[in-house]
Amino acid sequence: MPDHPAGLPIGPGWVDDTDLAPVVFPYDGSIVAQAPVGRVEHAEAALEAGLAAVRPAGRLTAAARRAILLDVERELVPLREQMIDLLVAETGKTRSDCAVEFDRTVFTWSATAEEVSHAHGETVPLDLQPAGRGMIGFWQRKPIGLVIGIAGFNAPLLLASHKIAPSIAAGCPVVCKPAPATPLATLWLADIVRRAAVRHGAPAEILQIVTGPPDVGSRLTTDPRIGAVSFTGSAAVGHAIARDAAPRRTLLELGSNAALVVDADADLDRAADAVLRGGFYFNGQACIAVQRVIVCAPVLEEFVGKLGARIGELTVGDPRDPATRVAPLIDQASTDRVLEWITEAERAGATVLHGGRVVDRTVEPTILLDVPESEKAWCEEIFAPVVAIRSVPDLPTALEAVNRSRYGLQASVFTRSLATAFAAIEELEVGGVVINEVPGFRSDVMPYGGVKDSGTGREGPRFAIEELTVTRMAVIRPE
Repeated sequence: MPDHPAGLPIGPGWVDDTDLAPVVFPYDGSIVAQAPVGRVEHAEAALEAGLAAVRPAGRLTAAARRAILLDVERELVPLREQMIDLLVAETGKTRSDCAVEFDRTVFTWSATAEEVSHAHGETVPLDLQPAGRGMIGFWQRKPIGLVIGIAGFNAPLLLASHKIAPSIAAGCPVVCKPAPATPLATLWLADIVRRAAVRHGAPAEILQIVTGPPDVGSRLTTDPRIGAVSFTGSAAVGHAIARDAAPRRTLLELGSNAALVVDADADLDRAADAVLRGGFYFNGQACIAVQRVIVCAPVLEEFVGKLGARIGELTVGDPRDPATRVAPLIDQASTDRVLEWITEAERAGATVLHGGRVVDRTVEPTILLDVPESEKAWCEEIFAPVVAIRSVPDLPTALEAVNRSRYGLQASVFTRSLATAFAAIEELEVGGVVINEVPGFRSDVMPYGGVKDSGTGREGPRFAIEELTVTRMAVIRPE
């Protein structure tokens, strides 16, 4: 286990008057560690300390903010294998998936450091209007205040980093609440960040961690003195946070049922490979994992054949085994829900082409055919290693089918036609359109976020920093 103080990093030190709860390894139910569980009073203490840190954090020089971020990157790098072991233990994801998460985390800290020098304003030509003649105008970006960051369980270290690093880059203190099932890597990260902050003249309170049940999160997000909430999680919870936090700014990275379109002219081998790579990573627990596959009818039979011939490559088992591609979901309740949705889809007329069972505590990689659009396995976010396929007559119908969803995070289209690619980019109602790659493709520097019920705001260092700052206009009439 990591070597950091016991308890929760709240205020200038770590408080250990918390309750404890086990963190469980999803594969076999064994206890990984006893983790601190905060209460509402811990949230209140973190709020007070965070608010007191707003002015000191905002006064940090750009050099100091950049140095903190680079120090975190440097300290993380030699911890790679230990961090991966910990992520496997608390998330139950495969070792290869946890390695990807760790490497992306390190990159996110360095990329955010480089954005510090780009957070600047502009002059404004006030003399375009008669009243502004002889005047000087410019605007700057100023920190928005205390940020509340709430991360999901599926990539706890990476998601927390996408909350914490841009907050520090913007000059904002942040209180982060990890998911109850996966707090351990985030607590270790907090120790690294706080020590780096103190080395460069920042208060340790620039980052605090509060764990606990929903009432803890509610206390954090509804305080009228905070500047912003950055949340990654389910649509239902995100929408509630937006309502309760108003008029504070909210960045919501919510759910989806990502679509992959296979055009009649597509490279079917590449498209099938994309479904295998994009539908089952993170054990299917990713908001941009392939869920809906919409295939133009002329190539349906051939595409399904290619997919079926390779689905056996997705080995199921212990996530600690490097050969494992799919492992158990985060808990039994999630497994039970997914099996229920598969059964409901079958009853409604869908065909289970592969899987649909639990093997070695794991939902077997599952392919469903002809799932009615009204079924949850199609229209809601299944968050599991389950892919649903439907055929349509042509590409325009396929694009319409993608848009017939309350979600709109990312979607992909496989085609050989440049015209088709640009039609998809123009017409798909999503935050990101990916051509000839998985809809789950994400560069950590690109603007990432959704439309409709998939959220508001954008992550990615540059874009998150903009979200966590406000413009301040300066207007000067020289004497």
